Amino acid sequence: MAKGYNRPINQQGGGMMQQMQRLQQQMAEAQEKLAAETVEATTGGGAVKVKMTGEQICQSVEIDPNLLKDADAEMLQDLILTAVNLALDKSRELQEQAMGPLAGGLPF
Repeated sequence: MAKGYNRPINQQGGGMMQQMQRLQQQMAEAQEKLAAETVEATTGGGAVKVKMTGEQICQSVEIDPNLLKDADAEMLQDLILTAVNLALDKSRELQEQAMGPLAGGLPF
């Protein structure tokens, strides 16, 4: 039976494990920051405001009371839907900015 070269353990693999652990820690820190940050989107000239976290959790929806006097249900639904989708887009952009550089450090 032929014997091959057995490289010493921890010579190359140990460095990669340390790099992965650092990356994992940096990702956890970035996720904590995202949870604390918020974005806001408005539609209808500020009549509907949606606030969302960097983790895509909707924190609040504000509707200007004056809008309710004249608005029909369909228009209000459209404004809310648009504001929520804009807030989600902004939240995703925030997440990309925070996590994107970390994903570039993955060794695979």
